Parts: sequence; structure tokens; C-alpha cells
Amino acid sequence: MQEIDKVVINFDSGGLWVLNIALAIVMFGVALGIKLGDFKQLFKTPKLILVGVVCQFLLLPLLTFLVVWLIKPQPSIALGMIMVAACPGGNISNFMTHLAKGNTALSVSLTAFATFIAVFMTPLNFQLYGSLYKPTAQILNEVALNPFDLIKLVILILGIPLVLGMVFKYKFPATALKLSKILKPLSIVIFGLIVVLAFSKNIDVFNNYIHYVLLIGVFHNVLAITLGFVVARLCKLSFTNQKTIAIETGIQNSGLGLLLIFTFFNGLGGMAILAAFWGIWHIISGLAIAFYWSYRSAKKVTV
Repeated sequence: MQEIDKVVINFDSGGLWVLNIALAIVMFGVALGIKLGDFKQLFKTPKLILVGVVCQFLLLPLLTFLVVWLIKPQPSIALGMIMVAACPGGNISNFMTHLAKGNTALSVSLTAFATFIAVFMTPLNFQLYGSLYKPTAQILNEVALNPFDLIKLVILILGIPLVLGMVFKYKFPATALKLSKILKPLSIVIFGLIVVLAFSKNIDVFNNYIHYVLLIGVFHNVLAITLGFVVARLCKLSFTNQKTIAIETGIQNSGLGLLLIFTFFNGLGGMAILAAFWGIWHIISGLAIAFYWSYRSAKKVTV
């Protein structure tokens, strides 16, 4: 099992550039659906934004670190878990929240706000918790990761497309609406194809090591969803908002995690396989719980 720390997922520089562009397009597409009013609405209900941000950027990374410390997975897998937990919520969470009959406006607002603060919080959490656990700290030392390089890339991939998209929407609202309907599904499909292509060239590696991250990935994701739901419940939010916070906490932007792994860690096996599996699994788990909550809501209406 030690071998997984030495396995490298081969992904050429050309593919990495396309991955960068695809993720930037995804974020630009997300921004086309965001209005300044979304942020204003959040600050009218500070409790909601506080619970969402605390769950995503404080509690989830901390809980992930504690899980890593307790179960002691292979260092590269542990670093992959920390990377995923440090990423902001994924934009697919908005669709899942809508399907679950959650607070879609809150989901969109939290995704936007989380993406903005992720420019600093993602590198900070990753560097902090990666350095606190000795086996992962050793990997960070070996690759000589510069936190400022990490921040610059996150700004380039998340911050700039988000600002440009919002400016474009403000200037050309009608065009932005039409473009958003095309870009969102198209960019996600392109991004998915690139990831599939990357792993199709390394299918033997994926098949040989996927079982090492299978249970850990499922457990980690379920833990994240449960964390969001329980904290929202303890804070006495409505059931609609509990569902929203749960989905926002459990659906992470693993695509960003993969990009950072390929860029700074040369596709380190345990990290890349864990992040890729999370990217597949959180869609399955998110849709499953969204359909369940949707079914429950429909049943209550008919009764």
C-alpha cells in the first residue's frame, strides 16, 4: 500500500492548460448567474452566511484533519482529503439544492461568497492542516510548495473569472442569461471529459488503487453532508436551510482540487485518485439525498 504514495497520474502540460481553461469557463458560467443582490441578501440574514461559511471553511477542514489523525491513511490519501476539504463548494450544489426543495437563493449566494473567500481560505486551510500532520508535512516539504503560488493560481482560476462573469452580467444581462444556459452544461461536460481523458491514460493505476480510497472517500463525503445538516439543525435553522447547508458542505469543488494536484504535485497518486473519486461520488450522494428530500416534500404535499 506504500506504493500509492509514489504513484503518479500522467497528465501532460497541454492537458493541464485545457483543464485550467475549462475550470475558468465553469466559474465564468457560474458568475453569469450571480447578482450583487445575492450578496446583499446574505448580509440581511447574517446567521445563514455565518453557519454556511463556518461549516465549509472552519469545521470541515478541522474535522477532516481529526479524521486523518485518527485513521492515519497513506500520506498522499490524507493530503488528498485535506485538499478536497479546503476547496469551496461546487456549483452543481445549486442544482441539487433546487432538486431537494432547499433554499436555492441561499445556495447560489453561498457558492458565490465561498468562491470569493476560497481565494485565500483554500490555500490557508490546505497549508495549515497539511503542515500539522507529520506525514503530509513531509510531502509538502518534498515538493517545496510555495503558498503564494497556490494563492495566485486560485485567484486566476476562481477569482478573475468570477469577477469578469459578474461584470459581464451587469453590463449585458440579456446576453449573460443566454450565455449562461449554454456555458454551464457545456463547460461541465468539457471538464468531465478532460478528467475522464486524464484517467483513461492511467486506467491501470486507477483500477489498481481505487479500492484504497473507496471507503475513505464515501465516509469523508457522508461526514461532510452530515456535518452541514447537524450544525444547521443545532443553530435552529429551518429544515429548508438545513438541507441547503448540508448540500453546500458536502458538495466540494473537487475539480479545483484536481487542478491543484496536477499543477503542484504532478498528479500524486493518492491525492489524485481520492479527489477524482470524490468528484464522482459526491454527484451520486448529492443526487441521492436530493431525490430523497424531494420525494419527502412531495409526499407531505399529497398527504
